[in-house]
Amino acid sequence: MNLRDKLRGLLVRLYARRVEGHLDHAQVPKHIGVIMDGNRRWAKAAGSTTVHGHRAGAEKIGEFLGWCAETDVEVVTLWLLSTDNFDRPQEELVPLLGIIEDVVRALAADGRWRVHHVGTRDLLPAGMQQVLKDAEESTADVGGIVVNVAIGYGGRQEIADAVRSMLLDAQDKGVSLEGLAESVDVDMIGRHLYTGDQPDPDLVIRTSGEQRLSGFMLWQTAHSEYYFCEVFWPAFRKVDFLRALRDYAARHRRYGG
Repeated sequence: MNLRDKLRGLLVRLYARRVEGHLDHAQVPKHIGVIMDGNRRWAKAAGSTTVHGHRAGAEKIGEFLGWCAETDVEVVTLWLLSTDNFDRPQEELVPLLGIIEDVVRALAADGRWRVHHVGTRDLLPAGMQQVLKDAEESTADVGGIVVNVAIGYGGRQEIADAVRSMLLDAQDKGVSLEGLAESVDVDMIGRHLYTGDQPDPDLVIRTSGEQRLSGFMLWQTAHSEYYFCEVFWPAFRKVDFLRALRDYAARHRRYGG
């Protein structure tokens, strides 16, 4: 590292401390959703492979959760694999699935996070299903941040699964279709989502400069604030995270328009 890079790094750290010092923890979002975009483009810009980009993105997760723990965040949802990702070429998908399994194992082994899967588990290979089951069971009593790992996740699929779950629940309770139609409301559907017992995201961060949700938590983000960051996910820094929190705290949250 040359002198210019060292100086730039020092200035960034000093700036991050300044931003953090002015951060009002009472205004910190309790639930943050993260669309971790840009692994492949980061790798391409670095002249490396797509697999290397996914590994670099995976390594950023523990660091990011550490920042969240320092700022009183209670729930984090990490979008690791969408339902659309299953259309990727096998030479990319297979290594990616292995990297995601390693991420889930590392989160469970850390001891600070309570792991919860959100997504359609039936789409996943049997080995990954077992990894998720083991992680949820081994961290069930952990009191730290709830980390939702969105794997095999799609927003429309989640809503469809919620409606299906609601219908099956009514059937099990002997409720007629007419009775269900009379009682169904927004809260009932919400309880059947993958995150049914959790608060909705206050803030959604998407890296890489893309300004769209791509189907991420369509139901839950009705009142969320969005922060779109130009940085690719593997290069996401603490100062970028603090800027997102500062931006969120500065907004006047209004519901209903």
